Amino acid sequence: MKQLYTKYKPHYRDNLSLAIPVVISQLGHMLVQTSDSVIIGHFAGTTALAAVSLAGSVFMVILVTGLGISYAITPLIAQANGRKNYSECGQLLFNSLLINLFTALVLFGVVYFGSRLALDNLNQAPEVITLAKPFLLLLGVSIVPLMIFNTFKQFAEGLGFTKQAMKISIWGNLLNIFLGIIFVKGMFGITPMGVRGVGYSTLIDRCVMATVMSLYVLRSARFKVYLKDFALRSFSRVRSWQLLRLGAPVAMQYTFEISAFAGANILIGTISAVDQAAHQVAISLASITYMMASGLSSAAAIKSGNNFGAKNFAGLRLSAISSYHIVLGFMSVTALIFMFGNHILPWIYTSDQQVIQVAAQLLILAAIFQLFDGAQVVGLGILRGMGDVNYPTLITFLAYWVLGLPFGYWLGFHLHLGAIGVWCGLVLGLGVASLLLFARFQVISKRISL
Repeated sequence: MKQLYTKYKPHYRDNLSLAIPVVISQLGHMLVQTSDSVIIGHFAGTTALAAVSLAGSVFMVILVTGLGISYAITPLIAQANGRKNYSECGQLLFNSLLINLFTALVLFGVVYFGSRLALDNLNQAPEVITLAKPFLLLLGVSIVPLMIFNTFKQFAEGLGFTKQAMKISIWGNLLNIFLGIIFVKGMFGITPMGVRGVGYSTLIDRCVMATVMSLYVLRSARFKVYLKDFALRSFSRVRSWQLLRLGAPVAMQYTFEISAFAGANILIGTISAVDQAAHQVAISLASITYMMASGLSSAAAIKSGNNFGAKNFAGLRLSAISSYHIVLGFMSVTALIFMFGNHILPWIYTSDQQVIQVAAQLLILAAIFQLFDGAQVVGLGILRGMGDVNYPTLITFLAYWVLGLPFGYWLGFHLHLGAIGVWCGLVLGLGVASLLLFARFQVISKRISL
């Protein structure tokens, strides 16, 4: 163990110094949804919490499509920076901004014309649907500023500047919580808005974050050398296609996973509002740890992109393995927290005893899949940094939609295990994905090292 630690120690330090701000920043995306759930669960009741769960699950499928496309710029920036091609960085940023703005508008159209209509055909409780629709629409509007924020965030992180996005995310989440409580409860003379209140607070928060992040990148002296070619003349079909060719499979990877969890939410919603609210509690807690692991994944993508661009393949492998060590260690701790705190943690969201009882059982399963979840998301990040996205996309589809969700449906409805059975299917999907992605990394990293 001492020899192993000595071998990887420099990489642990480098990866953590890069990853910690990214983890906090990535966590911001999930804490927006988590804070919405906490505020609604305590101030608006179980039905409203189920509505937030339903709308949030549907929206996350759409959101991760946009986020996946926006993530394409990070490994490309890291590779260009590794080659010291600073002009390429500014040109990539301009083309990425255009693509992400167009993507945001398309996704808003999907929310406005498609998702709200789909809610009526998901066999959910009518009172839940009524509350979910306006909340989903506000989330749809918020995707435009969020994509702008993420464009500049991923650009800065690809260059190794991660702390500013972290600070903006922290302040943004505090603003979201502050406004959410005011709007939901109706403080300072404002009429109580219920579920719509957290929708407005999220929209305002994301507009502020987009403005601050873009001004930081465009005005900071440290980015001037990279932004000389950030201009209209830099539009390039070749670069745009390069971004889409990398970003579209990444978007599909995230979509396959998140849509499987959204599908689980919809299945559980046909059982009862209590089960659906319990699912929201458990998945919100699991999503917090997932987003933290996703931050480690983003840092791993940056490091592997830098090493890949500089053709430092031995360093790439050492850095990647150290990222696996870090995420497995971290997720082991969260697994223990979920296991021993399964009856306590749900109180953060609700005081409904029925919801707490079901959520406590689901958290045991969440504890089991923590290691799998961390390993698979870091594996995706490492392979993304190396430019390998097509095989991982196929792996995620097979793991979640061919194996995980069908198996969960069989356990939940044919064997009558309910929400627990559906979650067992999710555990299977994550386990298969983590093992296959690690095997893919082993094959590629050893091949390019020869």
